[in-house]
Amino acid sequence: MRPSLLGGVPAGVGERLCTIKGRLPPRRDVGSVASQGSLALHLLTGRVLSPETPEGLRVTERTGIFAGDDPFAIARAWLGEAERTEPNDPSAIALATVDASGLPNVRMVLLKEIEAQGFVFYTNYESSKAEELDGAGRAAFVMHWKSLRRQVRVRGPVERVEGPQADAYYASRSLQSRLGAWASRQSRPLDSRGSLLAEVAKVTARLGTNPPRPPFWGGYRLTPLELEFWADGPFRLHDRFRWTRGDVDSDWTVTRLNP
Repeated sequence: MRPSLLGGVPAGVGERLCTIKGRLPPRRDVGSVASQGSLALHLLTGRVLSPETPEGLRVTERTGIFAGDDPFAIARAWLGEAERTEPNDPSAIALATVDASGLPNVRMVLLKEIEAQGFVFYTNYESSKAEELDGAGRAAFVMHWKSLRRQVRVRGPVERVEGPQADAYYASRSLQSRLGAWASRQSRPLDSRGSLLAEVAKVTARLGTNPPRPPFWGGYRLTPLELEFWADGPFRLHDRFRWTRGDVDSDWTVTRLNP
């Protein structure tokens, strides 16, 4: 009895299953990744797959949602899709840092820009997150979209974003958010919400309707050395592609990973 591509499923049984569910998969070179991947998924799902179907494309090569030579363009495209499908905050990222002792920390922040070579977000420079970003000089984050069943993982060095770029983003925020940036001493102890609102009132009276960017508030840019694009697949046979480079000036190497 010939072994099948899936251990424990005899080839004859697999062929009968295919016949019950539909026609047999088109014959291909059994040594090729395309034929093996399509037949394996067919035995699992009972569907006939070929490189022309969306499932077949994902099985055989880096095409479709993974296509392109620019990982930042792929990330922008995925985020653009998420903006149409996610119910809330499609640009939310889980940002991970470490403190001086090496203890990890993670929190949700909003990604504000995907540049040609980096990812930008903003925060209070007096916060614990900023202290850890400045101290380690490196960080990681993940974007995950339940509506798309996809995620992007990013790791690399970070640097501050100040000057005109930070000023322009700060000016684009609502007046209430700009005043709130002045009023909040992020991560410091707070007596009550009433105390915070009282500070907002003081700041409003002092700065009016055109507050400048606080000197303790600005952005960070994470310039990745590694990105991983992940898309959910049937029976946990997910698609994963990792982009890596030795430094920020090097070319990318792309590797498909096991689920």
